[in-house]
Amino acid sequence: MCNLYRVQTNQQAIREIAGAMQERLNLEPDVEVYPDRVAPVVRNNGHERELAALTWGMPSPAFVTNGNPDTGVTNIRNVGSAHWRRWLRPENRCVVPWTTFCEWEDTKPRKTKRWFAINEDQPLAFFAGIWTAWSGSRGSLKNPRPGEHQLYGFLTCEPNDVVRPIHPKAMPVILRNKDEVDLWMNAPWTEASALQRPLPDDGLMLLPAEEEVVQRDLLG
Repeated sequence: MCNLYRVQTNQQAIREIAGAMQERLNLEPDVEVYPDRVAPVVRNNGHERELAALTWGMPSPAFVTNGNPDTGVTNIRNVGSAHWRRWLRPENRCVVPWTTFCEWEDTKPRKTKRWFAINEDQPLAFFAGIWTAWSGSRGSLKNPRPGEHQLYGFLTCEPNDVVRPIHPKAMPVILRNKDEVDLWMNAPWTEASALQRPLPDDGLMLLPAEEEVVQRDLLG
């Protein structure tokens, strides 16, 4: 499950792939995104696209939250579920810009963050996502955030041979060019659903492990 990714790009680069759009935010050049945090998303808005700031995590099924605040569902696999089918139409589709995404390698004594990119240059790509407006309470019992929310998540699929050794259960659905973005954003589901597939092995790379920075006490 991908629950951390980075966006190191600019709005012009997003515009070149995702097309002309309204822009409702000023994109920071380097963003690290965690669940239930706000991040840039390109979504369909009527007859045009817009770059907007949405919160990562689609509404959970009611039986999961049981009336408690919702932290949301970041990764969506079972698109045959009635809970997700309602948001598969073009008006609820979006694309999520990213340059690297993280999975955790099961190392000892603690797990290691491993980052994936299209290639060593870490070019811009997109996750195939869905979004919705939602009214309710987000967050935790200790820090609930009641109100109106704009939410997104992205689809996953079987992992390819690059991701599988690190995370054998799934990988994000990745769109690499304008044609794939346009297909995802515009096509009927019978056509767009073909994009829920693993990226070819030669289309993704595992980056070298990053050295973790140990935070020391100021008095240490």
